This record gives sequence, C-alpha cells and structure tokens, in this order.
Amino acid sequence: MTSPATPATPMDTVTLERRIAARPETVFGFFADREKRLSWMGADGTFSFEPGGAYRTRVTGENVASGRFLTMDPPKRLVFTWGWEEGGMPVAAGSTTVEITLEPTPEGTLLRLVHSGLPSPEACEAHAEGWQHYVDRLALRAEGGDPGPDAWMQQPPPGQ
Repeated sequence: MTSPATPATPMDTVTLERRIAARPETVFGFFADREKRLSWMGADGTFSFEPGGAYRTRVTGENVASGRFLTMDPPKRLVFTWGWEEGGMPVAAGSTTVEITLEPTPEGTLLRLVHSGLPSPEACEAHAEGWQHYVDRLALRAEGGDPGPDAWMQQPPPGQ
C-alpha cells in the first residue's frame, strides 16, 4: 500500500511512504547498483555509489538529474543531493536533498522518502508526482515484477 506523495510540513518538502514486499537489502540494491536503478528509473547514467560520489542520469526524455551521494548506509539509509541539469524543472542540480530510509517490517520493508529544499509549491507538487511514479515502479521491481517501459520516457511527465 502506498501513502500518497504529498508536500508535507515544511512547505519545501515532499514525503512519501511505501510498503514493499521485499527485504531492505533487496530494496537498497535498487538504489545502489547502476543496472538495477535504471530498471525502474532512468534511461542511462553514471553513478559513483559512495559518500561524496557523483551521479548524472537521464530520468525522462531530455530531463537530466545530477547530484552527489552524501550517505550510504546499507541496507538502512541513503542520502543524496538532487536537481536538474537539463529539462523544464527549475531546481538546480544538486540543490535539494533526498533521504531514503528502509525499515524492516514483517511483510518486507517500509520505504520512507523525504525530499527537502524544493524551491516552490509547484516544484513540490511536480516532485511528489514524480517520486510516486518512480517508487511505484521500484516496488514492482523489488517485488520481482517488471514495470515495463517507462511511459514518461516517451513524453514529458505531467507538469512539464
């Protein structure tokens, strides 16, 4: 079950929670391995999965995100900066922070995503929608399914 991704207090933050029927170690792997990550989010990219390591990935169409990994604490926590080098979203590369925590549950994992430092309510709304889309795809992959081709890859995400 998914809790809707909605802007939360403070006003520059998006928070999303999702229960995933897979162990935290499995879910974490989909954030810390290039091929696994690209299986649910993005078409291509370069990633240095270590604290201070940079990443750059084409998420959808012409939208390129980049930032740095700040914390890698497998399989519990991952923190990275986020922003857009290219595309229609006015969030500068590396200017915001995304924190992922993975808590074991009897059914698998409770994923909590907190994206903070967004510059406007519009940016919060767009990122809430985007993270919901991609966390749904992640959950399906981590649970052993195939989300298929990302429909957003062929066209801009809503709001762009």
